[in-house]
Amino acid sequence: LDTYFGANLSLQVSCLCGSAPCLLCGCCPSAKNSTISRLLFTFFLFLGTLVSIIMIIPGVEKELHKLPGFCEGSGSVLGVQTHVDCRSFLGHKAVYRMGFATAAFFCLFAVLMVCVRSSRDPRAALQNGFWFFKFLVLVGLTVGAFYIPDGAFTSVWFYFGVVGSFLFILIQLILLIDFAHSWSQLWLRNASESNAKGWYAALCTVTFIFYAASIAAVALLYVYYTKPEGCTEGKVLISINLILCLIVSVVSILPKIQEAQPHSGLLQASLITLYTIYVTWSALANVPTQSCNPTLLVRNSTGSATATEVPTTWWDAPSIVGLVIFILCTLFISLRSSDHAQVNKLMLTEEGGADAGAGPGEAAEPGVHRAYDNEQDGVSYNYTFFHLCLLLAALYIMMTLTNWYRPDESFQVLRSPWTAVWVKICSSWAGLLLYLWTLVAPLVLLDRDFS
Repeated sequence: LDTYFGANLSLQVSCLCGSAPCLLCGCCPSAKNSTISRLLFTFFLFLGTLVSIIMIIPGVEKELHKLPGFCEGSGSVLGVQTHVDCRSFLGHKAVYRMGFATAAFFCLFAVLMVCVRSSRDPRAALQNGFWFFKFLVLVGLTVGAFYIPDGAFTSVWFYFGVVGSFLFILIQLILLIDFAHSWSQLWLRNASESNAKGWYAALCTVTFIFYAASIAAVALLYVYYTKPEGCTEGKVLISINLILCLIVSVVSILPKIQEAQPHSGLLQASLITLYTIYVTWSALANVPTQSCNPTLLVRNSTGSATATEVPTTWWDAPSIVGLVIFILCTLFISLRSSDHAQVNKLMLTEEGGADAGAGPGEAAEPGVHRAYDNEQDGVSYNYTFFHLCLLLAALYIMMTLTNWYRPDESFQVLRSPWTAVWVKICSSWAGLLLYLWTLVAPLVLLDRDFS
């Protein structure tokens, strides 16, 4: 019996410290080594996100002051000597620390994995194995992050979060545009191959639902985020994005565009329109004017100073939707490659089918349920770029969970700055321009093949 348990423990330890193939149990289907590794790194990101969410739950947040050195005895809030009860800012502070630790973890691996070309590179073992030690590194970074002196950390890290979030929103837009094109092509191909009108009916129905939801959302934005007198910024931003969405919708069905891009249509435009309206809503939810923003949260020095008062939660509807989109996009990055070579070249993922990147003798053995090494002749995705994407995702979820708020000049109140509004609005404009470029590029770059 002792021999059995000893062997079993040895096997478990070797799996935790070994490569990704060992981590796939016999009851699971065979999978590529590259896919398993990406999923496990994504799990680390989701684990950090879960910890951040737990820390901003009001009941947990007001207990964080019990952490040694995190609040008690510091005599300061966010680096400024004051008598303010620091429990008012603990959720914000904890999420920033957790975001820093997660971002540092992926930054470390992005640097370590530079120029890895195949699994024969000794550094590839760090990418695809030693998961137990990676977990310990993440835990160590998290513990260390909570001991970072406040000082200017929060203010400086806010701008890192803003830049990283902007870049991740652009990545989300690229994935969304690619998904919309692939979706439309798939349904149109099914309709042409089967001669079934049901596919066309489904296409029209989904397009109608997306546009109806967008129109309803725009109406609600005008009702709740503008006033007959004032709120000029909100009116202008909603109107501009509405006009831009109408423009890209019309352009997508122009005869010349249809001739150059037969698969382009209103399905893609409706999905981009709906996402643009969401980003507009998220931006308006950060307008720092209470009369123009009914969802504005105010976290001040007295917001949670008493034991009987429940701290204001960070959660609002835009944050919940943003969290869902974040989860879908990170899973998209981890699980699949695009149907379009241009997107694969940009995202640096595998361009082939299920056997992309696999060399001779590297496919899974029949009847054996395990992961198999498909990168001996060349990596199927760029390790460094993948970790940079997860780094940006960590910064984006950090800003989303804190509603893009930061302390004011007096460090007495956490407010929503105009910076967050303009970053989100500019990202929506960049997304619309990017989608417009995918439509007109075949007409401008005549020497390129966009088939």
